[in-house]
Amino acid sequence: MKTILVTGGAGFLGSHLCQFLLDKGDYVVALDNFLTSSGGNISHLLPNKNFEFIQHDIISPFYHEKKKVDQIYNLACPASPVHYQKNAIRTVKANTIGMINVLGLAKKHGARIFQASTSEIYGDPLEHPQREDYRGNVSTIGPRACYDEGKRVAETLCFDYRRQHSMEIRIARIFNTYGPRMAFNDGRVVSNFIIQALKNQDLTIYGDGRQTRSFCYVSDLIGGFYKLMNADNFSGPVNLGNPLEKTILEIAELVIKISGSSSKIIRKSLPEDDPRRRQPDISLAKARLGWEPKISLEDGLQKTISWFQDHLS
Repeated sequence: MKTILVTGGAGFLGSHLCQFLLDKGDYVVALDNFLTSSGGNISHLLPNKNFEFIQHDIISPFYHEKKKVDQIYNLACPASPVHYQKNAIRTVKANTIGMINVLGLAKKHGARIFQASTSEIYGDPLEHPQREDYRGNVSTIGPRACYDEGKRVAETLCFDYRRQHSMEIRIARIFNTYGPRMAFNDGRVVSNFIIQALKNQDLTIYGDGRQTRSFCYVSDLIGGFYKLMNADNFSGPVNLGNPLEKTILEIAELVIKISGSSSKIIRKSLPEDDPRRRQPDISLAKARLGWEPKISLEDGLQKTISWFQDHLS
């Protein structure tokens, strides 16, 4: 049994990861400040004797003395444009001060650390699909920079700690992910479309709808996390996502079809610095981790829509 710390453990991805690790037989300590997450995401885990929850913000140092920590998954950061732009300075702090605090804890315990990075470090890419050796096209002063540049600095810190302290690091660059427990108010494409469709409201597309994204179902992504964390002699960074590229318009039409909604599609102006194309090259993940997503977009959307139907009041 490993003792594993998950920061951001009550979030969308964090709660799924905690459940996955508990099912593997590990002891899981989840940290979260509930800034963008929900206690409801982990309420079903609280009775488990191998699960411990601590309300804490990684911007402040954290010292875990009860058990030696074997692994740390750092998922603590607002991840949707609505949330990370609402308090941009706090987002930068999570990716700098918070990252240093988590790396310090990992160093103290001799723990392997997993950093949840993002496809957003590629910015509005000039290369397509995006490979890990692509250095990106990111604005340092735009409204998304707090997240995009923050995650880039977090990767830098991880590699500097590896070089200076011989720490074991793992970095995953996460592409768009969806599934049950997505926050209703996070402003992301899939959750927005599903809520609008279930309420038979107009689905809002920004721009002409021809910008693309590649959506990975949450259980596929969590499996990739686990494989990367436990891979030997491979730090990454590595892309984790579904290489199936779809336009935003195609996603909207598919949500309407699966949900049986009577919604129409309307268009609004495109936000500043919104990436036009997003598609991962996952050749490295296939070669080094033996990982690729299995859940089809149609099946994943059906599961996600069913969850929203059960939880939407």
